[in-house]
Amino acid sequence: MPGVSARLPVFPWDRLEPYKETARAHPGGIVDLSVGTPVDPVPDVIRKALTAASDSPGYPTVWGTAALRDALTGWVGRRLGAGDVRHTEVLPVVGSKELVAWLPTQLGLGPGDKVAFPRLAYPTYEVGARLAGAEPVVYDEPTELDPEGLRVLWLNSPSNPTGRVLSAGELRAAVGWAREHGVLVLSDECYLELGWEADPVSVLHPDVCGGSFDGVVAVHSLSKRSNLAGYRAAFAAGDSEVLGELLKIRKHGGMMVPAPVQAATVAALGDDGHVTEQRARYAARRTALRGALEASGFRIEHSEASLYLWSTRDEPCWDTVGALAERGVLVAPGDFYGPAGDRFVRVALTASDERVAAAVERLRG
Repeated sequence: MPGVSARLPVFPWDRLEPYKETARAHPGGIVDLSVGTPVDPVPDVIRKALTAASDSPGYPTVWGTAALRDALTGWVGRRLGAGDVRHTEVLPVVGSKELVAWLPTQLGLGPGDKVAFPRLAYPTYEVGARLAGAEPVVYDEPTELDPEGLRVLWLNSPSNPTGRVLSAGELRAAVGWAREHGVLVLSDECYLELGWEADPVSVLHPDVCGGSFDGVVAVHSLSKRSNLAGYRAAFAAGDSEVLGELLKIRKHGGMMVPAPVQAATVAALGDDGHVTEQRARYAARRTALRGALEASGFRIEHSEASLYLWSTRDEPCWDTVGALAERGVLVAPGDFYGPAGDRFVRVALTASDERVAAAVERLRG
């Protein structure tokens, strides 16, 4: 019987270690722009809520407190323009990556089933398919897929890694096609609040789904918009029948968001001020890095949203990674996200202002 390692691709980040060591050896230290992990402080309003709920000796519930479900439904209705949302249409989860990786398994997929995702994509979509024993399938346009055996269609807007934003019309066409063929749409919208040159829209908006969540589930995370990657705070929203089945399964698996994190999530979703402040930080870093990259011969494609600049010098991505590592700047090679990215690098905005300034100086030097 083959082990798990035989079913999964090589963990890509291990290949970056030698370049990280090169960048660390730079006299001014490393500027790590490879991973999109937040570096700014957790907002006080969230930390206070976490602390106040720290005396939580009992087990939390998988579905979360009523206050949490109120916060989730309220935010989805208000921020995503989804109207009145019921408690049965939201589900808190232990970080979005966990959900992405295990959704095909929890949905009962297996051999003979297919999971589709964009040709350039977050690697965990493929991992989730392989963990379930299903077949991963890449696409350029979802409506051109062969629906035979297709059970799940992943959408990702804004995209990781490219920052591409799908219009309401593009999303509507994908949802309509999936419904016609009985395919569940899973929409990864974790960067939705980080639009720069476009205004991202959710699949739960009535302009996309027609006011019905049937066959549609959106995935959201507080990691980027609230600096809560360390809290593992995320949720799914959409089709109540799908979420109801997931709730039953997750109860058996004990997949519970810790009670203090639930309280922190309520505070985070109830406060827009810290999101505005964090956006301003990222916007300033984006402007500085984009200018420096373009001045040093890079071309930026898409990148109208999210926390990355999808950049190329029209050379193999590992050559670019190596050249930047010599300057003490670490970036992610584009082929981490599929062979179509093999001449691009992904440059993250998630470094302190001081480190971004150092990267700008090195890129321009």
